[in-house]
Amino acid sequence: MNVFERLVFPNGSRIPNRIAKAAMEENMADLNHAPSEALMRLYQAWADGGVGLIITGNVMVDRRAMTGPGGVVLEDEKYLDTFKRWAQIGRSKGAQVWLQINHPGRQMQSNLGQQTWAPSAVALDLGKMSNRFNLPIEMTQEMIEEVIQRFANTARLGEKAGFNGVEIHAAHGYLLSQFLSPLSNKRQDQWGGSLENRARILIEIVKAVRAVVSEKFTVAVKLNSADFQRGGFSAEDAQEVVKMLNELSVDLVELSGGSYEAPAMQGQARDGRTLAREAYFLEFAQEIRKVAKMPVMVTGGIRRKQIAEQVIESGVDMVGIATALAIDPNLPNQWKQGQNIAPELRPITWENKTLASLANMATVKFQLRKLSLGKKTNSNVSPLWALILQQAAMARRTRQYKNNMRNYVAYQ
Repeated sequence: MNVFERLVFPNGSRIPNRIAKAAMEENMADLNHAPSEALMRLYQAWADGGVGLIITGNVMVDRRAMTGPGGVVLEDEKYLDTFKRWAQIGRSKGAQVWLQINHPGRQMQSNLGQQTWAPSAVALDLGKMSNRFNLPIEMTQEMIEEVIQRFANTARLGEKAGFNGVEIHAAHGYLLSQFLSPLSNKRQDQWGGSLENRARILIEIVKAVRAVVSEKFTVAVKLNSADFQRGGFSAEDAQEVVKMLNELSVDLVELSGGSYEAPAMQGQARDGRTLAREAYFLEFAQEIRKVAKMPVMVTGGIRRKQIAEQVIESGVDMVGIATALAIDPNLPNQWKQGQNIAPELRPITWENKTLASLANMATVKFQLRKLSLGKKTNSNVSPLWALILQQAAMARRTRQYKNNMRNYVAYQ
C-alpha cells in the first residue's frame, strides 16, 4: 500500500490517492464572508497540485462566532453561487473537496466585539495574552440546540453548493473540543461530567448533519488525539469517542491535537510529552486505528514522502498535510514523479511560546497570500516580518468585520 493508492470511504465515494490538503485558516473571505477571488486562486493551486482530498479552512456556522476576521461563513443561500464556484475549483482535477465546519466557542478574540459562548464560563489561559479573549458565558440549552442546527444547516448548504462532504471540527480547542475537555467543560447537566455527556453535542451534530444530507455526502470528524494538557481530553478519551462515532455514519476521523493553550498541532505540548519532529500524532493514530471502523487520517508536521509512506504502511489510511502544501502546492505531483521534495519553514525558537505560535501561523499565512496572488512562496521569510504583516492585516479585517456586524445588526 502506498500514498498514491485510491481510498474508498464507507459511503462508497472514492479519492484517487491518500494525500489530503489539511485545513489551514486563510482569512481570505470577501466582505460578505463568501469565498474571495484570492481564495479561488489559492484552491486552484491545490487542485492542480495532485492531492486526493482538499479540506477547506474553517467555514463558520455563525457569523457572530469567528475564529478570526476575514473568515468564510455559510449560514444561508445568499452567496451560494460563489460557494458553487469554490467547490468546482476544488474538484477540477479529480480531488474531493470538503468544507471544514466550525464554531470557535471561547477561542474568539475579544476585539471582534461579539459575545463569546462556551460550555462553561472558563477563560482561556494564555499568560500575558489571556486578555485578548473574553470570559465566555455558559451556553444555555437553547444555545446548544441552536449550534447543533447551525452545523446541520451549513452541511446541507455545502452539499447544495457541490462540495463532496464536510468535516466537523471537534479539535484544536474550538467549541466542540471545549465540550470534550474536562478542563473547559464544568457542566453538571447532560452536556457535562462523564465523557458520554461531554461528547453528546458532537454526537448530536453528527446525527443532525446526517439527517439533512444524502448518503453519498461524506461526513468526517476532526478530533484531538489529546489536548496535551494535564487533566484534559486524553488519548484514552479519544479512543472512546471514536467508538461512539463507530455507531454513526462517519466516513473518516482526522486526528490532530492541541489548542490555543497548548499548540500541539505545531509540535508543542504542555503536559511534558515530547512530540515527534514529523507526523506528531502517528502513535496516537495507530492506537485509534485499532478501534476505528472508519478510515483514519493523521495530520501534523508531515513534509517528507518517506514519512507519508510510513504513515500509510503503519495502517493509517490517509496523511493530512498543511504547512508543506502552503509552501509547495505541487508537492504530491512532484512526489509521484520521484522527487523527494520536503518543504520546511525557518524554525522559530523564541522564548515566548504563545508569540512563537502566532509567528508560526503568520509565516504559513504569508505563503498562502503569495499563492493567492499567483506568486512564488518564500519559506525563508522572517517570522517577525510575517507576524507584523499578519497583525496589520488582521487589524484591518477586524475593523471591516466590526463595521459589517454593525450593519448586519441594524439590518436584522
